[in-house]
Amino acid sequence: MTELSGSAEGARAVSPLSVYRRRSHAGRSALASVTAIFLGFSLVGPHDSTAATPDIRRDAVVDAVQLVMPAVVNIATETVVEVRNPVEDLFREFFGPYYRRRPPNTAHSLGSGVIIDEEGFVLTNYHVVGRATRITIKTMDGREYEADAMNFSSLTDVALLKIRTTNQVKFKAVKFAADDDLLLGETVLALGNPFGLGGSVSRGILSSKSRRPPAEGEPMDVLDWLQTDAAINPGNSGGPLVNLRGELIGINVAIYREGQGIGFAIPVKRVSAAISEIYSPEGLESLWFGARVRPGGSPLQVMSVQNESPAGKAGLKPGDEILQVNGKKPRSFMDFIEELRRTDASSKEGDTTTQTRKVKLTVARGDSQKRIDVRMVPERSFFNAELIRARTGASVQELTPELAQSFGFPRVEGLLVAGVERGSPAAELQKGMVISRIDGQASTSVLATAKQLYAKAKGEKAQLDIIYPRRRGPYLELVQQTVEMRLR
Repeated sequence: MTELSGSAEGARAVSPLSVYRRRSHAGRSALASVTAIFLGFSLVGPHDSTAATPDIRRDAVVDAVQLVMPAVVNIATETVVEVRNPVEDLFREFFGPYYRRRPPNTAHSLGSGVIIDEEGFVLTNYHVVGRATRITIKTMDGREYEADAMNFSSLTDVALLKIRTTNQVKFKAVKFAADDDLLLGETVLALGNPFGLGGSVSRGILSSKSRRPPAEGEPMDVLDWLQTDAAINPGNSGGPLVNLRGELIGINVAIYREGQGIGFAIPVKRVSAAISEIYSPEGLESLWFGARVRPGGSPLQVMSVQNESPAGKAGLKPGDEILQVNGKKPRSFMDFIEELRRTDASSKEGDTTTQTRKVKLTVARGDSQKRIDVRMVPERSFFNAELIRARTGASVQELTPELAQSFGFPRVEGLLVAGVERGSPAAELQKGMVISRIDGQASTSVLATAKQLYAKAKGEKAQLDIIYPRRRGPYLELVQQTVEMRLR
């Protein structure tokens, strides 16, 4: 059957099959167009689809490690060990200068540390470098330097080193976390460079914070440390414990051998306090400044100010931010202390024993700036025997070997009681006694004891360990006694 279309002249026979084919072709064309449109959307953007895919391995842990690891160092120490040998003593006695004795033995120690200032100041444990006669620092890029021990605190197990450099080398330094910015259960990383073989990383959580408040003059122990299950290997002692922001929250100090996977670190709050104590005008030059500035952070902030100190009398207050020292902006805490030490010689007055030093500070307090002039003075001009007498009522002097022998004290260290005021807190003491310890801390000098008593408030108790000789017939015995007094 045939179908007609149009006029008679343009009439043309059309097959139903051809009509179906045309419609099918049109449908396929439309489908192809739609497909092309969707393909066009998928092709928008980079031709390499793998470039837009993030590396799933790169997380906060990896970023924190890459940020901090350049500041982690290996510390190698050498300690000369004197070995006494009876045979060598015999040869020395009979042959004198003709006898060549063997050189002393050398013990080696390895630990880790972390750079805290771009000038090359390194923080580590005191037990890593405490007895070292030579210290070598190896950075993560393989460079090796000699280092000097600037100062240390055996009570907190913190030591500060300075890398020796002949040119203006700048080092990568770690950033300090805020003192109490610690979250139980947060992820922490223990870093180190044990044995100089390269970086070491272990991961865990913060299991426990410090369990007791700071105690004046008391050695730190487990209760004072941060606890983590991040593995702290022996060579990681002195290395940093950091959070996922790459901030220093502690210094690795020990592992608990009787517990599985338990490690400890000195909290950054204690680390900051130790640094501000040992690296200060008082700790370096025995000049009394009287204020503690927190290491890390910018601008530098005053943590505490001692009453009656040069800083306190000048008007410096806790919370003040240090903007300038002698007209210069300090780049860091270390630079601040060095600027105090670099004060122009024209600002020094008096001889070396009574010499004072003027320091000009510009601080920010709230919305205003203040100019504060501090006159640092020798510590011995204030922390002396007179201060001890004023607080206790006892007149004391340092026990020399000659005095010890005259009073019958063999190998005893402490402060000799020279007199006692009637009715004073020290009324139980007698002339000739020796104060060996106060609150468990050895009384080795008038200066140290005066500073210890000065830190106590009026009416606070102090516990004194006393030693005195007592004769029993032909024999002389040393009697030990504990006396408690309330300071005035």
